[in-house]
Amino acid sequence: MDEIKDFDLNLLRVFDAMWRQRHLSRAAEELGLSQPAMSHSLKRLRERIGDPLFFKVRTGMQPSPRAEQLAPVVRSVLTDVRDSILTAPQFFPSHARRSFTIATSEVGELAVLPRLLALLVKEAPHIDIETIAAPHRDVRDLLERGRADLAIGFFPDLSDPDVFEQTLARRGFTCLVRVGHPIAGGKLTEQQFCAASHAVVQADLCASELAEQYLRDNGIRPHAVFRTSRSLSILRVIASTDLIAVVPDPLADLFARIEDLRQLTPPYPFPSFLIKQQWHRTQHENPPNRWLRSLVHASCENS
Repeated sequence: MDEIKDFDLNLLRVFDAMWRQRHLSRAAEELGLSQPAMSHSLKRLRERIGDPLFFKVRTGMQPSPRAEQLAPVVRSVLTDVRDSILTAPQFFPSHARRSFTIATSEVGELAVLPRLLALLVKEAPHIDIETIAAPHRDVRDLLERGRADLAIGFFPDLSDPDVFEQTLARRGFTCLVRVGHPIAGGKLTEQQFCAASHAVVQADLCASELAEQYLRDNGIRPHAVFRTSRSLSILRVIASTDLIAVVPDPLADLFARIEDLRQLTPPYPFPSFLIKQQWHRTQHENPPNRWLRSLVHASCENS
């Protein structure tokens, strides 16, 4: 690389213009240079290459044998610089064949992925999605290392100046009971809530922890008969017992469709939470990533 350390790459443009125009004045005009400046650049190029390159003839400038050899190489270099470096790459999702990897939280996957995949099949039938259910503490590293193109869900600890984010939806909490439960027929009261036995999803930084924290902060201590880190375990437990569970809305919507469950409005103002898509700074201007983010956002409109 030492050979090109002091080489002015603009001299390649001078060579290319001379090669095509075969005339000093016309080449200077094409490059927006004065004729003396063009002559000086050509002199520098000759000295650097060690060859006259172009000879003055009656009709203009005639290339030397060395210039004949260099012409296709110079043209290729300039084309590569223009197309690969200076021109933003285009992305055509309808024809693209590739995969995207998305780090998701449970509520993010349930709230966003079904709608996203429905749009994906229509707009980009050859693009695949792979999700990673990674621990929250690992998501930033996945984005930074490029192992995940995007993160979707509830990641309250993913705050970093190198991570961009966009809110997709604000969701809350719902109480679930089986349809035949003694309290399923009416409005759930605070007294009924506290008297009931509960099933609780308990996982580090999951959305359900917000509801648990609200209860602790307000001195409300319902009897938790069953605790699990797996939300799907709650589904069959609630369907077959008289336990009650407080779950994020996306889970409640799904569970109520799968089992014969009743959704009840909580008697307390549990805090809402934001479902976001987040991506690393290195992906911010990347055309495929920008397209994916726009599709994710479109899938969440009116949700």
